[in-house]
Amino acid sequence: MVALIDTNVVIDFLATREPFCEASSSVIAKCANGEMAGYIALHSISNLWYILRKTPEDKRRKWLSDICECLWVAGASHEEVVKAIRMEEFMDFEDCLQDRCAEGVGADFIITRNVKDFDNSAVPAVSPEQFLEIVSGKFTSDIPAAKNAPAK
Repeated sequence: MVALIDTNVVIDFLATREPFCEASSSVIAKCANGEMAGYIALHSISNLWYILRKTPEDKRRKWLSDICECLWVAGASHEEVVKAIRMEEFMDFEDCLQDRCAEGVGADFIITRNVKDFDNSAVPAVSPEQFLEIVSGKFTSDIPAAKNAPAK
């Protein structure tokens, strides 16, 4: 199983944001212990640095270093960035970049708390809770599929 972990899930884990940190921590733990291959988009690293700016610099460096120990950093080629710029079906350009990075690493899912923002994603998006149900075999609905995925 391969998943790209969205910035909001990593923030929930690092900042222990309630009520989201339990599921996010479980997802990160699965990556850390090798149960799955977890990725984080390159631009998420700089976003985390900025978003967590009220946290002392040494602690932020430690957090990001720790994240890079359990999640691989995924980038996007020049061509994929240009493709993302042209993908008008995404409301949020940053989410489009997440999608491009996820597809680039062959992710099965994008794990995010903003599932609806990925309706036009080439890679299906699920919440941390949904993902944990999927991997445990307890997910009762159809596994989400990407809608209106861009041509490959």
